[in-house]
Amino acid sequence: MAIGRTIFVVSAPMALIAVFVWGASNKHHKVRSAPPDSTTSEPNKTHHDVGSANRGLTRRPLRRGTDPPEQLTASMGSSGHHGYHLTAGPRARRSHGMPRQSALSKPPRTLGIEEEFHLVDLTTRRLATRAPELLPLLPDGYVAELQSCVVETNGSVVSTLPELRADLTARRRVLVDTAARLGLGVVAAGAAPLSIPSEMHVTPTPRYQQMLADYQLLAREQLICGTQIHVGIDDRDECVLVAGRVAAYVPTLLALSASSPFWSDGSDTGYSSVRTLVWQRWPTTGLAPPATSAAEYDTLISNLIATGVITDAGMSYFDVRPALRTPTLELRVCDSCPRADTIVLIAALFRALVEREIEGLRSGAPAAIVVPPLGRAALWRAARSGLEGDLVDLIHPASRPAGDVVTDLVHMLRPQLEACGDWQTVEELARTALAEGSSAARQRRAKRIRNSLLDVVDHLIAETANTAPCAHGTLATPQNGFPAS
Repeated sequence: MAIGRTIFVVSAPMALIAVFVWGASNKHHKVRSAPPDSTTSEPNKTHHDVGSANRGLTRRPLRRGTDPPEQLTASMGSSGHHGYHLTAGPRARRSHGMPRQSALSKPPRTLGIEEEFHLVDLTTRRLATRAPELLPLLPDGYVAELQSCVVETNGSVVSTLPELRADLTARRRVLVDTAARLGLGVVAAGAAPLSIPSEMHVTPTPRYQQMLADYQLLAREQLICGTQIHVGIDDRDECVLVAGRVAAYVPTLLALSASSPFWSDGSDTGYSSVRTLVWQRWPTTGLAPPATSAAEYDTLISNLIATGVITDAGMSYFDVRPALRTPTLELRVCDSCPRADTIVLIAALFRALVEREIEGLRSGAPAAIVVPPLGRAALWRAARSGLEGDLVDLIHPASRPAGDVVTDLVHMLRPQLEACGDWQTVEELARTALAEGSSAARQRRAKRIRNSLLDVVDHLIAETANTAPCAHGTLATPQNGFPAS
């Protein structure tokens, strides 16, 4: 949720200047650039599992005289297992023949990640309100959240995807190892499936206690975790405008992250991201406001504070927002992701999307206009279906298979991905995401084996720690380069 506010001091395309945590006490604490240990029930019938995640993605018959639609196509490898080849979708920008660049055409914009993690008791697998006990054992860069069963990590500012993954996995390892000493497991997911509500409580800081007094049920039921992704933008006016220009593609990024099919009482919600439903109850969530300048945006925030509905600018919880005091644009819509590679994929796509929209803004290209009711409907559909059903295509308003929508987005962004040196990595990670399905689908499969929610929690613990089968990343380390396409 990042209610305790993290401030990334970033300059695109410059490297790290500094990272600060702006916590509930409103004191700055410098964050280390890396942790000391750098080692790296059944759903409704209308909810589709991974078996149907790729429906509509095999080649369709072509009408005579039409170009072949470029899409995700299934193939049989030599091992007899099905694989997937990611090629551009029907409405994607054609970019065949573009050389794959070994050298960057320009320095990429910087990235920074905030991850929220549930703490669970390793014996009962239930949420454990022991963050106050755990945090003193952790280095800088680990902070409290609204609920005392949640810990947040504030990542380093990086420029490349291998650096990003190395930082994510190193910070997770420190958290997992330290928590284990207290008999705690760490779960990166939008929601954890087991808890005793009467045992949950809000972190005892003045800010969080005031939020409890003001928002009551919303604060008490905030048993959710999200991932926030920062991309460096120097010009704050551009930052405000780009926040609106990327809105049409935000639901797709939510679908890629969907990891909360179960609520904390153990029930299958029928959704892929029930966290989204819980999160949208706060008064300042949803699409970015239609501001045309930083001054206009700041006036809106001041007016919201003046109403008393929010107490400070940090409570502007829009899906995409300019950072409060630093030159970054922040994506806030995503669930926490068990696999670090999912974050890497979404971060790469978001950075490329930001770059594309800045190019369009500077060249005078029109923005895709998202009508608020359609935008909200698209977010709801992404929360409902994840990657296992249809998504709403906001460019050509229609319901389309998630695989097609994701594939189109990846290929639309190919020029920007290649300019950052990210194309081959994103192609591989997107192929894996579509072939294996969302975390929500994987959790439901884990439960079906023995009809056990304990197995779901164990599955999430293993994926978070990168010890589950198929959880190990395909992304190469900085020393080894990128994987082949």
